[in-house]
Amino acid sequence: MLARLSIRDIVLIERLDIEFATGLAVLTGETGAGKSILLDAFALALGGRGDAGLVRHGAEQGQVIAVFDIAKNHPATKILAENGLDDTGEMILRRVQLADGRTRAFINDQAISVQTLKAVGAALVEIHGQHDERALVDAATHRRLLDAFAGLEKDVAAVETLWDARRTANTELEEHRAGMERAAREADYLRHASDELKQLAPKDGEETSLASRRTTMMQGEKIASDLREAQEVVGGHNSPVAALSAAVRRLERRGVNSPALVEPAVKAIDIAINALEEADQHLQAALAATDFDPAELERIEERLFSLRAASRKYSTPVDGLAALAAKYAADVVLIDAGASRLKKLEQAAIEADARYAAAAKKLSAARQKSAEKLNKAVNAELAPLKLERAKFITQVTTDEAAPGPQGFDRVEFWVQTNPGTKPGPMMKVASGGELSRFLLALKVVLSDRGSAPTLVFDEIDTGVGGAVADAIGGRLARLAGKVQVMAVTHAPQVAARADQHLLISKDALDKGKRVATRVNALAADHRREEIARMLAGAEITAEARAAAERLLKAAS
Repeated sequence: MLARLSIRDIVLIERLDIEFATGLAVLTGETGAGKSILLDAFALALGGRGDAGLVRHGAEQGQVIAVFDIAKNHPATKILAENGLDDTGEMILRRVQLADGRTRAFINDQAISVQTLKAVGAALVEIHGQHDERALVDAATHRRLLDAFAGLEKDVAAVETLWDARRTANTELEEHRAGMERAAREADYLRHASDELKQLAPKDGEETSLASRRTTMMQGEKIASDLREAQEVVGGHNSPVAALSAAVRRLERRGVNSPALVEPAVKAIDIAINALEEADQHLQAALAATDFDPAELERIEERLFSLRAASRKYSTPVDGLAALAAKYAADVVLIDAGASRLKKLEQAAIEADARYAAAAKKLSAARQKSAEKLNKAVNAELAPLKLERAKFITQVTTDEAAPGPQGFDRVEFWVQTNPGTKPGPMMKVASGGELSRFLLALKVVLSDRGSAPTLVFDEIDTGVGGAVADAIGGRLARLAGKVQVMAVTHAPQVAARADQHLLISKDALDKGKRVATRVNALAADHRREEIARMLAGAEITAEARAAAERLLKAAS
C-alpha cells in the first residue's frame, strides 16, 4: 500500500507531505484547487510521462517520492530482482523532473530506467478514471483478470510449460529435418570428403607441432659439424682434461711441503676441469638433439604437404580440418541414421502437441465456466449503479488454430448498454460515465484477485448523484476492505464513506502575488463542514450541515 507521498516544486505545489493509511481515502476540494496536479505528480512517481511544465515556476527541478509498504512475495519485488535492485521491504519510488525536460528515476535510491520505474509502478498502483484505458484496453489483461478470478494461475503456468516443451520438440524436429535435407543434397560429396578426411586424420595443433620439429631438424643439420668439432676439442682425444688432471696430481704431491704456493693453482685448475666437463655434457646433449633420421624429416615434409593441400581443397585452415572432419562424419551419420531419428522426433512432437492441446482445451473449458460466474457477479453489481438495463459479457473466443503460451483463448470484456442494442467491447460501447461504473463493478468483484494493492479512482462519480453516488461510495468502501483505495470525488455520498478525508485547497501567498496547493487531513467536525459545502455549494446552510451529519452517521 501507499504509505507516504512527498511532492516538491510541482506546478502549484511547493512542499507537500501526505501520510496514507489502509482503507478508503477521499480527496475533495473546489474545482481548480489542485486535485489533478496531485494525481499528475503521483503518476510521475509511478513512471508517467515527464514534462518540463510540471516544474514550479522559478524552480530548477521538481521531485515526487512515493513510499510503499509491500509484502515480500509481491510481483514488484520480482521486478526489482530481475533488475539487480535491493529489496529492503519498503519500496521508495522517486522521480526528479528537471526544468529542461529531462527526468531521473530512482528506486530505493538506486538509479533506474523510466521503463523499470513504470513496470514497478504498474504493479503497485492502478489509476482509473472515466477516460483512463490502461486497465481495460489490452485484451491480454482481460484474460489475466478472468484467470485470477477463477484461480487458474497454476493451470495457466502448466500450459505455459507444455507450450515451451511443444516448441522445443518442434524446433528439434525442424532442425533435424532441415539437416537431413541439406545432407541428402550433398550426399556423394559428403561421403567422399568424410572418407578422405577420416583417412588423413588431422589433429588440432598438428601443423604447428610439425613445423616446429622440421625447423629444429633443419637448423641442427647446419650446426652439427661445428658442435662435433667443439666436442672433440673439449672432451675428445685432444681434450686437455687428462693433462690437467695429471698436473693437478703432481702439484698435490708437491704441495705437502709448500701448500701456500700450490693450493691456489690446484683450485683454479679444478675449476677449469669442471667447466670443461660441463661444456662437454652440453655439447653432447646438443649433438643428440641434432641427431635425426633423414627419413623422419621426409615424413614430416610429406605430412605437412598433405595437410596444407587438404586445407586449400576445403578452404579451411589446417587447424580447422579436425572439426570439419567431425562435421562431415556427423552429416554422413545423419544421412544413414537420420530417417530413424526423424521418426522419433516426429513422434515426440506429436505427443508434445497432444499434451499441450489437452491442457489448453481443459483450460478453455474452465475459462468458459468461470466467464459465466464472472458475468453473474458483475451484473449483480450493476443495478444499484443505475445500470440495471445493461449487461456485462466476458467474451471468450477459442481458436485452436492460433495456439499460444496461455492457450487458445482470447478474452475480452464486452457490454450491452441497453436491451436490443448490439453488444461490443467495453471501451467502444460504454460512455464515459458508464465505463467508470462498469469498471467499479468489475473491480469490486475482483477486489482481492488480479489487482494492484493500491487503486486510485479519479472522479468516477462525475455526472451522477443521489442513489448512484451512494452506491458508488458503498462499493468503494467494500473495495477498500480488500485493497487500499484513493478516490478524487465531488460526491458527498462518496466522501462520507471515507476512512481518511483529505481536503485540497489553494492558498494565497506573498500578499496574493502567488498561490500554492495545500492538503489537510480533516477531523470529524471539519469533515462535516466539507461535506456540507459539497452538498450546498458556496453558502453552507444549517440544512446542509444536518444532511452532512446524516450522511456521516449512515456511513458509519
